Amino acid sequence: MMQVLLIDDERAIRRALREILEFEGCVVEEAENGAQALEKLKAHTYELIFSDIKMPQMDGLELLNQILALGIETPVIMISGHGTVETAVGAIKKGAFDFIEKPLDLNRILVLLRQVKDRNLLLQETKQLKQVVKKIKGSAIIGESPEIEAIKTMIEKVAPSDARVLITGGNGTGKELVARSLHELSPRVKMPFIEVNCAAIPAELIESELFGHEKGAFTSAIKDRKGKFELASGGTLFLDEIGDMSLTAQAKVLRALQENVIQRVGGEKDLKVDCRVLAATNKDLREEIKAGRFREDLFHRLAVILIHVPALNERRSDIPLLVNHFLKLVCQDHGIAQKTIDIAAVQALQALNWTGNIRELRNIIERLVILSDQCITANDVQRYANPNH
Repeated sequence: MMQVLLIDDERAIRRALREILEFEGCVVEEAENGAQALEKLKAHTYELIFSDIKMPQMDGLELLNQILALGIETPVIMISGHGTVETAVGAIKKGAFDFIEKPLDLNRILVLLRQVKDRNLLLQETKQLKQVVKKIKGSAIIGESPEIEAIKTMIEKVAPSDARVLITGGNGTGKELVARSLHELSPRVKMPFIEVNCAAIPAELIESELFGHEKGAFTSAIKDRKGKFELASGGTLFLDEIGDMSLTAQAKVLRALQENVIQRVGGEKDLKVDCRVLAATNKDLREEIKAGRFREDLFHRLAVILIHVPALNERRSDIPLLVNHFLKLVCQDHGIAQKTIDIAAVQALQALNWTGNIRELRNIIERLVILSDQCITANDVQRYANPNH
């Protein structure tokens, strides 16, 4: 049954509309003015709102503005009296669903009810489809080995929370993909996913990159600049290769995690930030702590949840799936007809030593696609695979 909120200062109009709506199976609540309606809207969710335009205390247009400002997506149908049709049309431009004129037309109301029901059904189906897409995206980690299935299960459990996650594993194992999956399956999915490669940024620039800077903070700071923590606010910040971050920057990251505030380089003002922090490293951070290169307190802040991504050599059973996946992608990327690979070639790939992990496998598949005939054979693998093998 559709939950409807009916707002009008005229009791007769409310009674007439209520009778129609209840006859159509709706559950109706009433409010005499916009202020009263706003209190109800803050406490309860409705599927449809009817609101008069001319009301005391808070009129329908002001109420509509408040509804939109609160992010309430419930369709609003404006009730317009004589001489307010232009106002009602203006309300539609602002975001109202539609309007009806007084005196009320039964057929018009029934048509609008059907349209709203169809709209709500479509929105519900779209939400369900988005959830399916989210799960598909989140499962884009290719593999069916026990190690990968355990990671997928962990992601499904952890993603809906704001818990910090430390992702460990060698270069090219797919740590970024785990981070992106955590973001895509989280409530923050509509907000930014910001990645920082701590190993690729010089130590003297990492603080400015993370926290931003004020104009004049250093020679090249010609204007204020937001850092990654600010840019990721509301979303997810992924600190890749965090084991390479300087101790000074580590101290500032620790404060940001403890207090959810940062200071730009050269600034004195505390800025509130709200981002989920995910981190990844190919180093053994416990060994880095012993060597005095990584803060133990930061490690414990980051490692609320630990996810270790295994090397490709530890999950060779996934290589056939990965090969077929990359084969399709590479052929699409190069705009060539889909190539195939025989079983012996896949077995030859499984036998190789994958020091570069999945990244190396992807590169070799690309090389095989470019250099081999329509069907990739074991001889092609032997001929074109990395000589380091």
